[in-house]
Parts: sequence; structure tokens; C-alpha cells
Amino acid sequence: MTAAWGIRDASGDVAALGELAAAALTLDAAEAPRLVARLASPPADRRWTALATGDLDGAVLASVSTRDPSVGHIDLLAVHPEARGAGRGRALVRAAEEWLRGEGVGTVRVSGNPPCYAWPGIDVRYTAAACLVESLGYEQERVAWNMTADLSGVALDERSLADDVERLAGKGVAVHAAGSGERDAVTAFVRGEWNESWAWEAEEATGLHYASLDGEIIGFAAWGARPAWFGPMGTAPAARGLGVGGVLLRRCLAEMRAAGLADAQISWVGPLRFYSGVVGARAERVFWLYRRDLR
Repeated sequence: MTAAWGIRDASGDVAALGELAAAALTLDAAEAPRLVARLASPPADRRWTALATGDLDGAVLASVSTRDPSVGHIDLLAVHPEARGAGRGRALVRAAEEWLRGEGVGTVRVSGNPPCYAWPGIDVRYTAAACLVESLGYEQERVAWNMTADLSGVALDERSLADDVERLAGKGVAVHAAGSGERDAVTAFVRGEWNESWAWEAEEATGLHYASLDGEIIGFAAWGARPAWFGPMGTAPAARGLGVGGVLLRRCLAEMRAAGLADAQISWVGPLRFYSGVVGARAERVFWLYRRDLR
């Protein structure tokens, strides 16, 4: 099956892959080229490939990280609308599995490979893609969702943000936009409190804000590590309850609005009530995450 279209390594064709993704992924057309470019520049601990049909009307990107080399990921699958229905998607998934098997992988996930990912899983509106992987033996293992914050409906004016800063200052907390000389310290804090994936996202973020108490970093929030999305963010356990998270969130959203974004995608959400209460965010994009054990 894979020989029918001469499936080949297309890792060097990033621009062309971006154009294909824009044509195929209609829900994400505007940012598809940036997503492909991001997947093609992963962290140093990741091996990846892009496989495509000879005429580049279909492609799949896959990866495996050294932190868990037994698990591989299918990160993106795109088939041009005019080339669908002939089995290209099926052949590309199988080709990705063959590459992952050669890398020593025992389990394949169709889900985001943090920290460098396009989506948490398959958006439920790409129903044909879900049907494809299920027909190939993949089983749904969980569900993830994003929330959307309408940036026109959140109080992000200078006076409101200044009030936030003043309120926290009354508790001894200072808030900062992390400059180039501060990113290493914030990244080290994130790595120590959470994990390497979040630290990479903090380092790569377009915007990064943090809070400190008595000179010690106690919380952070980032946006733009995954293009145009907010996250991750976190507050050290000992500092929770001070209102730090809401302030850092709103500072990031203000930057996103200033960058021309009409809304913010809050990715891979856990605390629904927090984001709903602070910025009126609503649950919107839903993703199915799949896995299959290779045999």
C-alpha cells in the first residue's frame, strides 16, 4: 500500500508541508504552516520524521522522545481534499508506524507529544480522521479540551491591570514580564516545580510573566510557545490563594490582544472553573486521544 504513491521522507520540505496542511486542515488553515514549522523544530531530545506521498498531496509527521522511547506519536496527518478517498491517509499512518517501529517504539499515540505539539489529539470536528484511526485499530484512551477566552470581553485595560499589580503589592507580591535576562531563572523555577516539558514551553514562549515574593519566584504564565495559544501557567503550592494566577493570566491575555488576537485558546485545560470565573472562558475545542500497541 505504501508503495502506491511512492511515500518518501519529506522532512526537508517544511514550507511545502505547511501549504499542504493549510489546504487540508480547514479548521486550522491560518496557523497550519506555523504548526508544521514548530513540529519541525522540536526539543533536542526528540527524533521526528515527515513522510509524504510522492506528489505531496498527503503527509504525516511522527516523533519519539528519549524521555520515553517506548512511545511514539503521530503528530499531524494531512491529505489534500482533492486526493481523499483513495487510501492515502491509511497508507501514511501505516508508514509512520513502520518508522516508529524502526525507532524501537511499542505503542503509538495519536495525540500531542508535549511540549512541542500541534493539538492535544484529534479535534472531534475532524471526524473522518477519527474514523480512519479507529479503522486501523486505535482505541480512544481519553478526552482533552481547550477553552476560549473572548479578549474583547475581558477587562484588560491599563487601569485594571495596574489595579491587579497594586492589589498583589499589598500582599508583598511583585509581578514582572520576564526579560531576556530573566528567562533562565523562570525556566529553572518551572522545571523544578513541574517538569521539563513546561520549562521548554516557558523558554520558547512569546510572552512570559512571573510573580515573586521576597525575591523568590512563586508563579508564572506563558503564551505563544504553541502559536497563538495560552499556557502553561502555574503557582507554587505554598503561594496558592494569593490571586497570583488570575493576575498573570490577565497580563498574558492583554499581550495577546495587543498582538492582534481576538481570542485566546487556553490549551489542554484542567481547572475549568478557574478560567471560566477569571476571564469568562468557555469550553470549546474537544479532542479525542488515541493509542495502539504495535505487534
